[in-house]
Amino acid sequence: MAPKKGLMQRLDEGVVIGDGGFVFALEKRGYVKAGPWTPEAVIEHPEAVRQLHREFLRAGSDVMQAFTFYASDDKLANRGNESSAKHTCRGINDAACRLAREVAEEGDGLMAGGLSQTPTYLSGLGKEKTQKEFQNQIDVFVENKVDFLIAEYFEHIEEMEWAVEACVKSGLPVVASMCIGPDGDMHGVTAGECGVRMAKAGAHVVGINCHFDPFVTLDGMRKIKTALDAEGLKVHMIAQPLAFHTPDAGKQGFIDLPEFPFGLEPRICTRWDMHRYAREAYDIGIRFIGGCCGFEPYHIRAVAEELEKERGCLPKGSEKHEQWAGGLKMHTKPWVRARAGRDYWENIKPSSGRPYCAAMSKPDAWGVTAGHSDLKQKTMHTTDDEIKALQQKKK
Repeated sequence: MAPKKGLMQRLDEGVVIGDGGFVFALEKRGYVKAGPWTPEAVIEHPEAVRQLHREFLRAGSDVMQAFTFYASDDKLANRGNESSAKHTCRGINDAACRLAREVAEEGDGLMAGGLSQTPTYLSGLGKEKTQKEFQNQIDVFVENKVDFLIAEYFEHIEEMEWAVEACVKSGLPVVASMCIGPDGDMHGVTAGECGVRMAKAGAHVVGINCHFDPFVTLDGMRKIKTALDAEGLKVHMIAQPLAFHTPDAGKQGFIDLPEFPFGLEPRICTRWDMHRYAREAYDIGIRFIGGCCGFEPYHIRAVAEELEKERGCLPKGSEKHEQWAGGLKMHTKPWVRARAGRDYWENIKPSSGRPYCAAMSKPDAWGVTAGHSDLKQKTMHTTDDEIKALQQKKK
């Protein structure tokens, strides 16, 4: 059997499809707690995590990303979270890697370990302590022989640079992906400059994930590509956006929307939106194309189906899905059979069924970011008095 191709070879030769969102999908299924969004489910409910990996693999994902989002020690012990004490950072990251590797080996998948932004950075505790949090995870990833590392969900380019610097020392390929939009990071650094700085820090693949919908994300990626080209930097690009429409989101993205996190369903992207996203991303030159919060396996399947010619195959999940609604030809009702075609679904304008709801929301736009006293983190539970104080500020 020929050895499995690595990430960089696959990107040089074609397209790599990422997976989708784990924290939102598993929260809806009852395995992740909204608020901390930490991944102790890899120990408490491994069967749920394993099944979601398998569904993404069947849908066409080439990467099984270990469910290690927010799995740094400081986050696992933040604001009353007992996951660090119960399971430890090492225990959670190790379990996540083993689950991802198990499923990756059921197909031709790669396995990645992921880092994300830390309470240590947001609390202003400095580079050395922040990088120590990263290193605790990286050590476990290296021991588990991950195929590459992903530093994702960073709002500040400074912390991202620290993360990339720590990852590069592993000798593994490094993917760097910030949760920013076209306006750049939370300290005013442009999207283009963020892309350049990620590349100069040593990342082999740079881009954007989370916080914004596919099309806002691609606007940001165009700015990154322009800046990379101007600097003569040759790196691959990644996009892994939300599966929620966010045209009204401010710089902070969807977490600023009043519907976050429990009222976002009316904003969900259709599978047909994902066809458009995949094509536009590919045409920009992005070769690592996946999703983040809200992305379900059927969204990833749509990406894989759109890129069938480029990839030379369809995923197993397409066995029960004729493209562009071909299966509707078998429907009993004639008016539904009439919808069996690309023109119908590519041009549909879905209704929400909510006659008294606005099409757009007003973001909270508090403007709170690293360096602000409200973002200093602690291990104790948030008190009722602290919540009342925040509610007064919101008024």
